[in-house]
Amino acid sequence: MNDLLDRHESGVARPRAYPDVDGFADVHAVDRFDRRLRHAELAGAISIVKGKGRQQDVTTRVDLENPERVYRHLGRVPARDAARVALEAVLSGLDVTVFSSDLEEVASAWSSNKRWSGLAPGDRQGLRTSLMLAQAILDRRHEGLDFRTFSRRVGGDSKALETLQQPIVRLVTRALEASHDGDPRAYLSSLGLDRFGPPLLLAGPVVLDDMVVPRTLPYIGLPATSIGRVSFTETPTYVLTVENQTSFNRQVLETDPNRKGLIIYTGGYPSLDIQRAISSIAASLPETPFFHWSDIDPEGIWIFRTVERAVGRPVSPHLMTAALAEAGGSPLTGSKIKSADFAQSAVAELASYFERPGARWLEQEELDPIEPDPSSRT
Repeated sequence: MNDLLDRHESGVARPRAYPDVDGFADVHAVDRFDRRLRHAELAGAISIVKGKGRQQDVTTRVDLENPERVYRHLGRVPARDAARVALEAVLSGLDVTVFSSDLEEVASAWSSNKRWSGLAPGDRQGLRTSLMLAQAILDRRHEGLDFRTFSRRVGGDSKALETLQQPIVRLVTRALEASHDGDPRAYLSSLGLDRFGPPLLLAGPVVLDDMVVPRTLPYIGLPATSIGRVSFTETPTYVLTVENQTSFNRQVLETDPNRKGLIIYTGGYPSLDIQRAISSIAASLPETPFFHWSDIDPEGIWIFRTVERAVGRPVSPHLMTAALAEAGGSPLTGSKIKSADFAQSAVAELASYFERPGARWLEQEELDPIEPDPSSRT
């Protein structure tokens, strides 16, 4: 009967159940089951359909007749009532009007006994903490704090942000009318919320604190916030940002032995500090062409778009084409890319490709590195 109510709450007009009588442990269990059904039928809650012939004493189907009477018979609270009570408790003392449309969706989902953005019906603490952390992000209270310190100070639990990142990102992106690639951690990182920001790795004609970095040293690493300590022995012929660390190492070791260009490791999805470092480098090298190399997949073009925004002028995709994905990639499944989000980007054509049936994706590690050609920039 609980199963009948579950389906009733999910929107099924006239739920029916087909008992697996053979699955009961013994005849006594069957008898107890039948007695409970008969009591519910006498109360007008359900109707019982028996079999025919030799099965005339066997319950073959149970139909839901009166949901309210089944609720009373089971002592169960309707999901819509439970959702209303839960939301009243969640919102007590909170000013989160910016999330009104999301809360309407929560009420609708929980009233149908369904999850909302990973939160189970009635998860009061999870929803309340998600709202508090999302509001704090909109209020910019996360700035200058690492992932877990922010989570502990606002949510009372250092792991709350990590546990609830899916609903939190949904709340924040809806409030900001922002897009993201579906990876909540990457989006939080783009806002500056990292456990601890990865180091900024640089290879090229680099000077650190007036000390020339020798060409025999493949690259240097420093906090991204220390980018002001970096200058150059000569203007780099190009700047190439690289998503993957293996590809970054190969790019540094196998191409451009004279260190004419500047190669930067983004640490995967670039943190806010690394984005700011890239912006600083772009400002100091106004005539130098920029390139970016990521996986040829939806996340890769979101990373490209993030780098593009940080640079503030055209960036060329490096080893990122639909042809390469078609030649050596794997079938792409579950893509949520909207090409309209990339209309003004150098990867607009690639975004359109990912919308097509049969599109493929390719990890950048599958490709051998080559040096960018500054004359071929976008």
